[in-house]
Amino acid sequence: LNINILILITTKAMAEVAKIFNSFQDYLNYEQELREEIRVIVRKLEKCSRDILMVLQNIHNENPMEEDIIVSQYCAKAREHFETVRQYYSELEKLVPNDQYYRFHDQWRYVTQRLCFLVSLIIYLEVKTLVTKETVAEFLGIKSNREEGFHLDIEEFLMGLLELSAELTRFAVNSVTCGDYNRPIEIARFVNELNAGFRLLNLKNDNLRKRFDALKYDVKKIEEVVYDLSIRGLKPTSQQIAPAL
Repeated sequence: LNINILILITTKAMAEVAKIFNSFQDYLNYEQELREEIRVIVRKLEKCSRDILMVLQNIHNENPMEEDIIVSQYCAKAREHFETVRQYYSELEKLVPNDQYYRFHDQWRYVTQRLCFLVSLIIYLEVKTLVTKETVAEFLGIKSNREEGFHLDIEEFLMGLLELSAELTRFAVNSVTCGDYNRPIEIARFVNELNAGFRLLNLKNDNLRKRFDALKYDVKKIEEVVYDLSIRGLKPTSQQIAPAL
């Protein structure tokens, strides 16, 4: 009798343990499926970012005197792609539980940084000003503040701005090659002001600090371009240059 009771107790205990671990497996399966669904949407966002970048890369190939074309054609076309971007972020927001944003955040972190950069480039080309975090969030169709739910993380926004400096440095060099001597001066002032802004921050994130170090080289490279224009007598007067910010 004692043996039967012992067997019964053992069987019951094993059933309870199995039930507990089955629930763990169910959760792991759910999380794996959720991550895969997120991954599918992120791939679509990455495709959008490549399409937008391809459009904006045309600025390096145009006649610098035809700036209206850069704004009206390329920026407008790039803006159209953000309609699809907003749709995908909406799908992403519905998938991710409200209290688990940072559990899955790494999956869309890098594509969001790239999209932040692309938005900041569009705004610079259109109005030559520094984009705000609120404007980027609006472009992406997500919230600006953490308290509001699915939002634009501040570090992603800052990484996007740092990527902008590298692209503008390239744009400045290519502009000189095309015979536009005004734009490098405008870009130099803008990037210097961007650099000054970042110097006000106490950056804790390692990736941000490393990318900020690269910004210093962007500033130096643009200064070399401007210096070269000066010694060749090609630097425009201050009256010919529009304000940067």
